[in-house]
Amino acid sequence: MQMSVRQMSVRQILLAAITASIAAFAPASAQTLRYANQGDLKSLDPYTLRETTTIAHHGHVYEGLVARDKELKVVPGLAESWETPEPTRWRFHLRHDVKFHNGDPFTADDVLFSADRVRAVGSDFATVLPAGAKFVKVDDYTVDVMLASPNPILITQWDGWYIMDKKWCEENSAVAPTPASATTPSYASLHENGTGPFFIESHQPGVKTVFKPYAGWWRKPEHNLKEIVFTPIASASTRVAALLSGEVDVIEPVPIQDIQRVNASGNAKVLTGPELRTLFIGMDQLRDELLYSNIKGKNPFKDIRVREAFYKAIDVDLIKNRVMRGLSTPSALMIAPELFSLSKDFIRPKADPEAAKKLMVAAGYPDGFEVTMDCPNDRYVNDAAICEAVVGMLARIGVKIDLLAQPKQLYFAKVLKPGGFKTSFFMLGWQPASQDSHNVMHDIMGCREDPQDTSRGATNLSGYCNKDFDALTDKALVETDAAKRDQLIKQAFEISIKDYAYIPLHQQALAWGVSNKVKLTQRPDNQVLLYWATKQEQ
Repeated sequence: MQMSVRQMSVRQILLAAITASIAAFAPASAQTLRYANQGDLKSLDPYTLRETTTIAHHGHVYEGLVARDKELKVVPGLAESWETPEPTRWRFHLRHDVKFHNGDPFTADDVLFSADRVRAVGSDFATVLPAGAKFVKVDDYTVDVMLASPNPILITQWDGWYIMDKKWCEENSAVAPTPASATTPSYASLHENGTGPFFIESHQPGVKTVFKPYAGWWRKPEHNLKEIVFTPIASASTRVAALLSGEVDVIEPVPIQDIQRVNASGNAKVLTGPELRTLFIGMDQLRDELLYSNIKGKNPFKDIRVREAFYKAIDVDLIKNRVMRGLSTPSALMIAPELFSLSKDFIRPKADPEAAKKLMVAAGYPDGFEVTMDCPNDRYVNDAAICEAVVGMLARIGVKIDLLAQPKQLYFAKVLKPGGFKTSFFMLGWQPASQDSHNVMHDIMGCREDPQDTSRGATNLSGYCNKDFDALTDKALVETDAAKRDQLIKQAFEISIKDYAYIPLHQQALAWGVSNKVKLTQRPDNQVLLYWATKQEQ
């Protein structure tokens, strides 16, 4: 939708006023920070793609009712406080005098609107709100959330759920969220109107996005930036060269093989640390016939022996040593050990190609079969190389993989296609926004029998479904005793392991390249949040 002349004039006037205010009040040391990532920022609609890098980009512009601090602790955001008068009712007290970037006031109406929009068809964030949750406006700055059952981790699930301006969305035909598979950009995918620390001055998908500080932000800025210039650079060598030459100030990720060179350069360093994301392999277990395979009339992945064979054929230690150069932690579970206290009770068995071959013979596939593997090539550390290694390992048991490695925007648009995920075999990474096992159990492993129903299993691309597993997931959600809750989660993971529901690979290591002129906070959730960045004068 095109803006009217009047709308454009108002927008231009507001931006001019904001820019003038920044020029008048910005500190003398304000700097331009140039940031490059291997992936693109396609859509500015904050409900399009639940992916960490995209969420971080949106987090410079939009805000939620709650936020996370530098230590990942939940802190007040647009809600200044909250309480639970009873187990199934949360009351949120909203901040007064908060303005969206266009000057519209933030009120309870925007919260109710955002709660509906985030659960609408096309949203990739539908499961951040429990099924049946009702948002009730008490007054302009108070909202009650009514739940069907207690949910002690409700607000931990809201990281990345950002509040949108009801009036702005309605005026610009942006009431409906933009799906990841959209082929025509919506108004909200090309424009923004948040309450956050930066507004977007210009956005050219695939080319450049320029962020400017919002002078009307309700918080006191910790950064000293006059602008952020984001440029996607897919080539790893080009990205590193740009950092070392000073053309960019921050890059993510640094290829593992270049870490030592960057640290030895004298003008940049690599911030490293463990990441909470788990990379894993999934298999379509739902369809009666695979979409992309030479096997017709049946689905090999419905046979647990085939899934077990794939699991035993993939050598995660070899991936760690040869592909990741030691900078990964092989995983037995679908969640990082730091996020589940009983993870130590699970030990991943060693790869066993010979046993895998026998399982394939027993399942009726002595010569293997062909299947397409979907994989991103610009999202995770060495993602395409990991998938290539998997291709070679499965070839040893007769499985021929047609590897389709592509940019994340094409990858997510394909596999997240509305009406049913379009993949037979894939690699994906997942970090629970809630920092809790329930998120993985509910969103990645929960039953989703109806492709249109995203209340459970919103990103369950495999179609894995076990009702006993789901029952334990639901019990864990409402259990307030930590020890009992951990046992419920453990029982659920034991079921999924016996089912060979997924094939967990590893937790990758963070590797951000940062100019020596820049100070930046690195959180283990891998969100590059530049509103905490400072840069020295040139």
